[in-house]
Amino acid sequence: MERVSAVAKKFEVTNNIRTLRFFASEMTQQALAEKAGVSRQTVIAVEAGRYSPTLELAFRIADAFGMPITEVFGYEAKENT
Repeated sequence: MERVSAVAKKFEVTNNIRTLRFFASEMTQQALAEKAGVSRQTVIAVEAGRYSPTLELAFRIADAFGMPITEVFGYEAKENT
């Protein structure tokens, strides 16, 4: 019987928010926050990668850009050390 590792991979959520804001007529973080229904501080944290959004928020941000969620967010698997 194959043994399952107790160590799970860690996933880092990535995003293209800064680039998308630039191509959306240089949308401000405040404007994105208003469209997504969150504070500007939340947008800043998500954009900088300091906060991984909930699935609902990720969809709202993607909707603000009129794009599928996979065009806004991605993830990278990281090995736990």
